[in-house]
Amino acid sequence: MHPRNHSTVTEFILLGLSTDPSTQILLFQIFLIIYLATLVGNFLLILAVRTDGRLHNSMYFFLSSLSFLDICYTSIIVPKMLVNFLASKKTISFTGCALQVYFYLFLGETECVLLAFMAYDRFVAICNPLRYNAIMNTEVCIWMIGASWSTGCIISSMDMYFTYRLTYCGPNVINHFFCEVPLLLQLSCSDISVNNIIKLVGGTSLLCIPLTLILISYFKIFAAIVRIHSGRYKAFSTCISHLVVVTIFYGTAMFMYIRPKHLATEDADKIDMPAKVVSVFYTIATPMLNPLIYSLRNKDVHQALRRLGRCIN
Repeated sequence: MHPRNHSTVTEFILLGLSTDPSTQILLFQIFLIIYLATLVGNFLLILAVRTDGRLHNSMYFFLSSLSFLDICYTSIIVPKMLVNFLASKKTISFTGCALQVYFYLFLGETECVLLAFMAYDRFVAICNPLRYNAIMNTEVCIWMIGASWSTGCIISSMDMYFTYRLTYCGPNVINHFFCEVPLLLQLSCSDISVNNIIKLVGGTSLLCIPLTLILISYFKIFAAIVRIHSGRYKAFSTCISHLVVVTIFYGTAMFMYIRPKHLATEDADKIDMPAKVVSVFYTIATPMLNPLIYSLRNKDVHQALRRLGRCIN
């Protein structure tokens, strides 16, 4: 990364979701409620898994890891977003933007890999039920979690390096509610051809490789379920929640990163609202929905939450 004095920009202005003061107050209230619900929902799910011995297996180990990831993921975006709803000057420092970009990429890329490992876990549970505990033992689960976080850390560090080695000399207006790499590249006064290639190859690979592994896992799962004479629904029901989460996460991510004219228009004053709505969904709404999706159809989680509630009361 080049030294900071290579860039004259010391802060960025975030246009956010609206410029109307009354709308911003309403949005502040809505997103504060969503953020608090995200923290409470995911924390309760983690606590239920940790305190209930019936949930001490690989499936719920991955689920609690996903909940922790979602808490971190939404926390790097929403607090600053809430502050800017109420602030007259909606800015983020150069360093703050760099940190937000890094952790946003780090956690998002980690979730891509984690969802692939969760699909493999369901594949082993359905296709090799007798060997499930032997294959998905504690050491393997810890290795998978570590591999997910390590992959996210390495790839996001590379993205961060190639983004912030550029020179930023103005303008400094970001047409979004948080810092995103494609929009930062538009503001750079350096040659970004290498960055565009890295973004295309890296982003496509990171989405497509885990997604391909997920599709292969579910192809084999469906093939195994077809051969089951009884209990097909029960076998498939253990996969429904994960399929819903994968569909939401990858559907919104592919809309954002594999579409022409990424997030912004050439004129920063023309807000690309559909892209922002999708961004809100996968950065803010999805972390809130994940614990609901996984608990609504899961009797074990229901019972664990009830027991947890009785202990708290």
